[in-house]
Amino acid sequence: MTTQVLTGLLLLVLPVAYNGLYTVLARRFDYPDILRQPTGQVLERFTAGGSRLVLIWWGFAMSAVLLAPAVVLLSATLADADPTVLALATAIGLLAALVQFLGLIRWPFAVPHLARTATDPTATAATRDAVDVVFQTLNRYLGVAVGEHLGYLFTGLWTALVGVALIQSDLLHPLFGVVGLVLAPLFVLGSLEFVGGFEPSGWKFAGTLVPLAYIGWSIWLLALGIGLLITA
Repeated sequence: MTTQVLTGLLLLVLPVAYNGLYTVLARRFDYPDILRQPTGQVLERFTAGGSRLVLIWWGFAMSAVLLAPAVVLLSATLADADPTVLALATAIGLLAALVQFLGLIRWPFAVPHLARTATDPTATAATRDAVDVVFQTLNRYLGVAVGEHLGYLFTGLWTALVGVALIQSDLLHPLFGVVGLVLAPLFVLGSLEFVGGFEPSGWKFAGTLVPLAYIGWSIWLLALGIGLLITA
């Protein structure tokens, strides 16, 4: 199996895995809307999901990790593009995978402990208050700051750099690169959602761009994967 074929297959698997697991979480856990509910309600819903929900969250975090090999392989496949652009794309893409993973991995490891503590019948009001502070802090630090803000920002920058590399490369039609350059600013603007504050939902305009960006990005990755497989 050539590098190009492997890259094409991985670019097909990545958006399918991410969107599939996201859809499962939306149906089973009402994610992300559930995060707007009080901490106690969120943790009760999490506890009701059992070990299956924990495994789904673990899989969702692993889908972020899947971006890392896709980044490396795509840079290797576009070897005829400018080396500096490819090096920057690889570095930024790996950072995008890392911060998204760090933002999600709290769910299968830290949140189960908080849920057990909060739902323990012997827990005092002070204990539940402490759980609330920890849970909300994790959401704002790992969820909003690391996973969302940095995740959207680095994903947008990687998409832009890949767009430039695709335009420079003779492997695929330059239109693939143009689409990447169009999608990239949506992620960058989406990363600024926190500017409006965390209550109730930050900068709403930026927040509305993110779902559109991910839909377009997923289609773009699928198209890239198909294009690489056809031309292999």
